[in-house]
Amino acid sequence: MARRTGEETRALLLRVGMQMLLERGVSAGIQHIRLQDVLRRADLTTGAAYRLWADQTDYQRDLAVAMVRLRLSNPADYVRGAVTGLVEAGAPGDDVIRAAADAHVRTAMSDVDDPDEALDAQSFLIALALRTAADTWPELKTASRERHDESIAAFDEFYGFLMTSYGMRMKSPLTITDFSEAMAAFGEGFAVRALEGIPHPQITAAAGDDVPAGQWSLFALGVRALVNEFMVPIEPAAR
Repeated sequence: MARRTGEETRALLLRVGMQMLLERGVSAGIQHIRLQDVLRRADLTTGAAYRLWADQTDYQRDLAVAMVRLRLSNPADYVRGAVTGLVEAGAPGDDVIRAAADAHVRTAMSDVDDPDEALDAQSFLIALALRTAADTWPELKTASRERHDESIAAFDEFYGFLMTSYGMRMKSPLTITDFSEAMAAFGEGFAVRALEGIPHPQITAAAGDDVPAGQWSLFALGVRALVNEFMVPIEPAAR
């Protein structure tokens, strides 16, 4: 068997470290992934690591950057999957908003049953926790910004699809990216609350209330407010 190159060994040890983070969950923290444990899991000697990193902190920095850059799916896949059937069936916009928002809440609370979705949710939450500490290392701040920009681009496309489907346009002078940025700040804020163990508020609106009747997450109502503030229907003659 050919010997691994230094780059191959580096990739292996980062991959093993990310696997350990995903197994242990967001509460483990990057500081609890010890290089000796990673080497033991990878069946490698100490020398293999210290030819690549000066010390454990050096390794943990690269592991944090790799974890933030890890994408198990397109950023908008989970919410697109929650609403595509509704959109194709011509469901009311409120139903789409509620389903999309609830998919985000379930992801933030790690309340998903499918193993792949659960792993994706775990990855999202770990990356989010690391991004809140982006000032720790310049490389982590760069990776965090790159991940943010990728997410905004993906959600720009998704929101554009929804706007086309429901005949909406952005209010002047706002853009889809302005909406995506507001949604990202809003959604990530609730996700951080979930990391803190704060339950997500639920509101039950009855017939006759100012809010449409039914069960709403607070995030869904917030999304509805953003949609109403950022968007207006396209006039029939302009379609």
